[in-house]
Amino acid sequence: MALFDKFGKLAQERAALVQAGLNPFGTRIDEVFSPTEGRIGEWRVVLAGTNNYLGLTFDPECIEAARQALEHEGTGTTGSRMASGSYGSHVALEAELADFFGRRSAIVFSTGYLANLGVISTLAGPGDIVLLDADCHASIYDACKLGGAQVIRFRHNDVADLERRMLRLGEPARNALILVEGIYSMLGDQAPLKEIVEVKRRLGGYLLVDEAHSVGVLGAHGRGLAEELGVESDVDIVLGTFSKSLGAIGGFAVSHHPEMELLRYASRPYIFTASSSPSSIASVRAALRTMRARPELRERLWSNARRLYQGLAGLGYRVGPQPSPVVPVLLGSSEEGVAFWQRLVEHGVYVNLVPPLAAPGGQALVRCSVSAAHTPEQIDHIIQAFASLRASFDGVIAKA
Repeated sequence: MALFDKFGKLAQERAALVQAGLNPFGTRIDEVFSPTEGRIGEWRVVLAGTNNYLGLTFDPECIEAARQALEHEGTGTTGSRMASGSYGSHVALEAELADFFGRRSAIVFSTGYLANLGVISTLAGPGDIVLLDADCHASIYDACKLGGAQVIRFRHNDVADLERRMLRLGEPARNALILVEGIYSMLGDQAPLKEIVEVKRRLGGYLLVDEAHSVGVLGAHGRGLAEELGVESDVDIVLGTFSKSLGAIGGFAVSHHPEMELLRYASRPYIFTASSSPSSIASVRAALRTMRARPELRERLWSNARRLYQGLAGLGYRVGPQPSPVVPVLLGSSEEGVAFWQRLVEHGVYVNLVPPLAAPGGQALVRCSVSAAHTPEQIDHIIQAFASLRASFDGVIAKA
């Protein structure tokens, strides 16, 4: 078999998508007018699939900070953090993140994916055990594969299943790494973190929480689910990203364990990757200041999230298990999902299409993500677009 023959089926599926019209897995947003509006081809759309939770991508202070960094530090570092790519601004951001989370130290990575890859694969190697929620993000699975640890999955948000598996492990469970997320990116539901912490207190283990979708979203100060539930001291490591609430690109890890600093000398995704550009770091620092100073952004986000969740549920759509800035709508087959997604674009709404292979439950879904920058009128426009499609797609809408 030739090298590229393995992609034959994928090529056929892609060709079918292109022939049908817009490709939902390679959409080109031709113009971006604001955090919530853009143009796809001939359609002006409300952007409701961007994870721009606090709407900071066009924040004047973030843009000005990035502009100044470009002028004074250039377009990139052209080196890894261990070589020539650790600037004063990288170190300053790490200090600010550690202060924000109340942790001993922070490590900044070039992307959120690399943060997961770099921390998890380095901590959990051959001979170690990882217990992870079955619905964890692909980057967490990739990290476990790279590290070579023994991986034990427990059923999504099923604390009893986690406990059974830890009891079966016996003494080795005391050194296992438990991996969960604050808000899960597909269904928008939250980890039962209090209950998981209780299991950890009794049976041991180290708890790592990926707060990528919950930083800036949950907690009195926006530190995520652990803050929301009052269990921060029981979480050993928090991972997160700058590409959601903080409106840029990059990732981070924070911890109170002094040994975490040794990852800088052992983590290959940290050592051998070019560091974030100065402009990106500067905009993140400005966004972090804004997030801390403006809790009303979080309040506006949740007002919009509840408005959309309740509106879509009221139309009879099957949505996620709880209100969240991530609002999924479960559909049928991949083909039906593509058709539904295409019609939404034509009605002026851009969301994400998730095919059955990547969606929990094996059904296609469209995934809306809400922003504090959305106006009530834009939220109502999204609801009206779904209402317009309700009758014609009634047969493909997943039933509870």
